[in-house]
Amino acid sequence: MTSTRITTGFGAESTASDVIAGVDLTGRRAVVTGASSGIGVETARALAGANAEVTLAVRDVEAGEKAAAAITAAATGHPDVTVAPLDLADQSSVRAFVAGWSGPLHILVNNAGVMATLETRTAEGWELQFATNHLGHFALATGLHDALRAAGSARVVVVASVGHVNGEVLFDDIHFAHHPYDPWAAYAQSKTANILFAVEAARRWAGDGIAVNALNPGRIWDTGLSRHLPPAPASFDPGAATGVSVKNIESGAATSVLLAASPLVQGVTGRYFEDCEEAAPFTPGVRRGVADHAVDPRKAARLWQVSLDLLAAAPRSSGKTAVGPPGRASGRAGSREHRDRRRYA
Repeated sequence: MTSTRITTGFGAESTASDVIAGVDLTGRRAVVTGASSGIGVETARALAGANAEVTLAVRDVEAGEKAAAAITAAATGHPDVTVAPLDLADQSSVRAFVAGWSGPLHILVNNAGVMATLETRTAEGWELQFATNHLGHFALATGLHDALRAAGSARVVVVASVGHVNGEVLFDDIHFAHHPYDPWAAYAQSKTANILFAVEAARRWAGDGIAVNALNPGRIWDTGLSRHLPPAPASFDPGAATGVSVKNIESGAATSVLLAASPLVQGVTGRYFEDCEEAAPFTPGVRRGVADHAVDPRKAARLWQVSLDLLAAAPRSSGKTAVGPPGRASGRAGSREHRDRRRYA
């Protein structure tokens, strides 16, 4: 992080449409993961509306097709929107997506994610949130590196969360084989990993003309991300519970779209944004800003190598996820931590 923070004139109430107004992405190709709902589909809509060729990379292809049809129907021009299957928790699916991509890629938005899941393992034995939120996107971005480099001036946008302030990457036990599983600790770890990825990728890929930035989209309630949480009481007010205002989908996607397309951040890389500007350092007690542990270059380099090692050691076959690790009881969704929606990130 530099001493001079980047501001853009946009803020917490700005929408995706606001930040992309006047931008022409004709001839540029974009991939948005998790683009069948929530801020993912709004990000895709904004990019397509600016004439980008957009691929919705989604786990549920039927939902993706519906999202693509809605984007096309609402557009004033003739958007080029396609759908491709991508399950970030399944490395064979990631490899298939990468193998199927041809030509340059100008914009990659790592948007998809899961939050506060039951204790669940992938086929490799990886904890699901780390596997999906970080390792899946890590494999995707590194697999598409040549396509990004070929674009000449590509951007990678990593959707993280203020939840990263709740915890670091547990390098001694990333997959909770020995620590008691806590869904929020696992989520915080995965979101810290998202930011560390942006820090190290920015360093490694600067010479390739690839800008990589992470962001906190803000608190957007009742998107698909919260599907693993217990239903909130009818009287529950997420803004009052957290002291942070709740955004709608349009403003929640604004920072993603800004980093993906705005000329205001051309050449900016290795930063963490929120509310359409670079975040200040985290201050305890205030759920804003970026924690030191998430932008530590030594930890970023270490995570990169750990991620490479995990992918290299993983079997090439695919498989289904399983709840709980072998030999240990699973399903701690009823814990106090999981019930406490005030910790929602």
